[in-house]
Amino acid sequence: MPDTSLLDRITMDPAICHGKPIIRGLRYPVENVLELLASGMTNDEILSDYEDLEPEDLQACLLYAARLASVKSVSSLVA
Repeated sequence: MPDTSLLDRITMDPAICHGKPIIRGLRYPVENVLELLASGMTNDEILSDYEDLEPEDLQACLLYAARLASVKSVSSLVA
């Protein structure tokens, strides 16, 4: 799936989750999915626990994070 199609899965709506990036308007913040992945959960475990999510949603979260990490400096996040 092309990057633009994956990133189209990430939406923001001020009326949902305080405008945080979410997956397809489903009230699953990207941040939460990334935390699940960082905690060591596998894609299969996440998809089993959150049946509305699709494998492409997890890919979209990772791509979104990669794009955010490509900024010039993230020193305040790592300190």
